[in-house]
Amino acid sequence: MATFDDDLSQCSALVVDGNPTSRSILVAQLRDFGVGSVAQAARATDARRQLEFKAFDFVLCELHFSNESISGQDLLDDLRRNQLLPFSTIFIMITGEATYAKVAEAAESALDGYLLKPHKAAHLGERLRQARVRKLSLQGIFSAIEAEDFENAARLCMERFESKGLFWLYAARVGAELLLRVGRPGEAQKLYQAVVAAKTLPWAKLGVARSQLDAGQVTQATSTLENLISADPNFSDAYDVMGRAQFELGKFDKALETYKMAAMLTPASISRLQNLAMMTYYAGDHVEAEKLLDRTARMGLESKMFDCQTLVLLAFTRLENGDRKGLQRCQDDFSRLLERSPDNARILRLSDIVIALNLIQQHQFAQSVEAVRRFAKTVSSSEFDFESASNVLALMSQLAHKAIQLDEVESVVDTIGLRFCSNRSQTELLAASSVAHAPYAERMRRCQAKVLEMAETAMSLSMSGNPTAAVKNLILHGRETLNARLIDNAHQVMIKHAGKIREAEQLGVSVQELRAKFGLHHVKASLGEQKRQAGGLVLRTGSAPAPKSTERAPSPPRLPA
Repeated sequence: MATFDDDLSQCSALVVDGNPTSRSILVAQLRDFGVGSVAQAARATDARRQLEFKAFDFVLCELHFSNESISGQDLLDDLRRNQLLPFSTIFIMITGEATYAKVAEAAESALDGYLLKPHKAAHLGERLRQARVRKLSLQGIFSAIEAEDFENAARLCMERFESKGLFWLYAARVGAELLLRVGRPGEAQKLYQAVVAAKTLPWAKLGVARSQLDAGQVTQATSTLENLISADPNFSDAYDVMGRAQFELGKFDKALETYKMAAMLTPASISRLQNLAMMTYYAGDHVEAEKLLDRTARMGLESKMFDCQTLVLLAFTRLENGDRKGLQRCQDDFSRLLERSPDNARILRLSDIVIALNLIQQHQFAQSVEAVRRFAKTVSSSEFDFESASNVLALMSQLAHKAIQLDEVESVVDTIGLRFCSNRSQTELLAASSVAHAPYAERMRRCQAKVLEMAETAMSLSMSGNPTAAVKNLILHGRETLNARLIDNAHQVMIKHAGKIREAEQLGVSVQELRAKFGLHHVKASLGEQKRQAGGLVLRTGSAPAPKSTERAPSPPRLPA
């Protein structure tokens, strides 16, 4: 029997292996090491359900499962992507494949260990011991993260990196992730570049691209990603980040192809299938989107990785197809989600959109019109975000397509357009949302042109030597439109010409008030609720941050189900 120095009687482990003999051997070895509680799973999908709802100290997972399309690598990828593995969990991949490519792939996935079959108990014990040494060595960093003291955690990471202390590369990766989290992409980019210079690693190169993207350097990020994908065409995380870059540039056709590649490389990934399904919808192919959205819902509805915006878009496609039963299933699925999370504001709000669509399908037009009016009353609230804007606009477009007119609808459409059409990507997303009624899509593009004209007028005032007038102009139009771009432009002019602006203190207060209520954080367009950027490590904290759903627009009074 292998000996193990540490007392593991209070530890728990999960063994994931489709071969009952291999599984029983691993279970027996862990119990010999003194592990107090050992659970088992024969399939990766079963393991995923267990890991979603319970934290383990150790996870020993087979790489390949003969009767499943999902692999151990896919499982790890989705768990990390969706913040379901805390730092304290040690994940060991076990396989019979001794190829360098697989070992390297596992190492770059931030595994704690990689064990080749057949193995001796002593080998497993050594892997577990090494992983625990790393956890202990970096405990100060992890404790700071758990306490949400990100600045101190980043400082500790930088100290470890600069001294080339134990596990300095891993510390650098964590530190860069922290810098991105606290909004310092420039410093994160320098750290990733330092890692690349010291030891070229794919995750560090991808980190450079992520930092560039967060800093608004989309063209540079795209170039970095093209080189990375060229060097490793199977680096699925790189495709995720490339898709995001293309999405933000408004190049939806290219983003669609990129997400197709990512989904093809990891067919069992719920997150990537969701990205592909939503991108297909916004690219205008609602027939194919309905298939992908339905597959995503059937595959992931019971998973924490599932995003309920998928059901909203699926409901829109089924209304277009006249699929009464399918639309009702979407509403029923929301009911099940609400049973699990009855107080989740985002799920409640999205559920109300589907209820309104069902009312339209059932020709209960008076009730559907009243529902839309309730939604329309929220469009100028500070909590009304881009997701709400696209869904409400799509709902109004469906009414218009049915020749149901609301007297106030055009002013509401313009309010949404002037507030959220800040760039090409957001404008085209809103235009795609209103595809059921083409005039609304055109109104979105006209609104963007108006916003651009307002911004250019203010910039002309600034360049002509009158930054005070520029700021006042931007504040005026910012209040009228609630457009985050105009508000941010006012902030930038204030910074650039601080010494030349009259009434700077008073104007600064006005700008900050507008930024707090209607700033850029309200208008970030994304495919559903993105939980983590591809290629990043999970920064799990002691007290979980408030769900994004609580920060979004509150639902209007609940619609009858």
